[in-house]
Amino acid sequence: MFTDQQKALLDAPLIKSNVKSRKQGGREVSYIEGWHAIAEANRIFGFDAWSRQTTELKCVSEKDRTIGERKEPGFGVTYTACVRITVIAGDSTIIREGCGTGHGIDRDVGQAHESALKEAETDAMKRAFMTFGNPFGLALYDKAQTNVAQEPSMKDIFIAETRDKITRSTDAIALLEWWNSDEQKKARRFVDLNEVELGDLMKYVGVKRQQLMNQKREAA
Repeated sequence: MFTDQQKALLDAPLIKSNVKSRKQGGREVSYIEGWHAIAEANRIFGFDAWSRQTTELKCVSEKDRTIGERKEPGFGVTYTACVRITVIAGDSTIIREGCGTGHGIDRDVGQAHESALKEAETDAMKRAFMTFGNPFGLALYDKAQTNVAQEPSMKDIFIAETRDKITRSTDAIALLEWWNSDEQKKARRFVDLNEVELGDLMKYVGVKRQQLMNQKREAA
């Protein structure tokens, strides 16, 4: 299964700066780009912990059409695709699938096919990834987009990274030494933690240290 850190990343909101928009069918459509979905998969799952497989690819339309204001002759092509995403999470293998459509318009029929094929695969891949959570675009299926957030502040990032460090700690003594180090004290002052934020982190350190000490006693 996914680690606690991965679950937290998957549960995090989609950052607004990663959302793009385009006109489609007379309305504004929000989406994430294909490269961003791949980058998020590498960041959250790991470069070597996921794979993509195109299970179906079909040309469903190829027609002559005019292109641009000059009405030049060209081609319009449409493909459909189905993509399977496989993620290794600990001892588990998680499989998600998605289907998508791609359209290609070009004076050259080969270029039109290439464009439609790529778009269909990318669309299907994003639909498969979307099932993993907000960072992959799930938040965009909510019309209110309540899980789309502004870029986190330096303080937000510091708190998240500090909690992650505490979560991954395996030694109670080393954890306390790290928390009390001059470097960490300086970092906490730099981001200007308030009393509540500092108190929450201190409490989390205490809880984690107690867990580690209990584990050590049980193992003895």
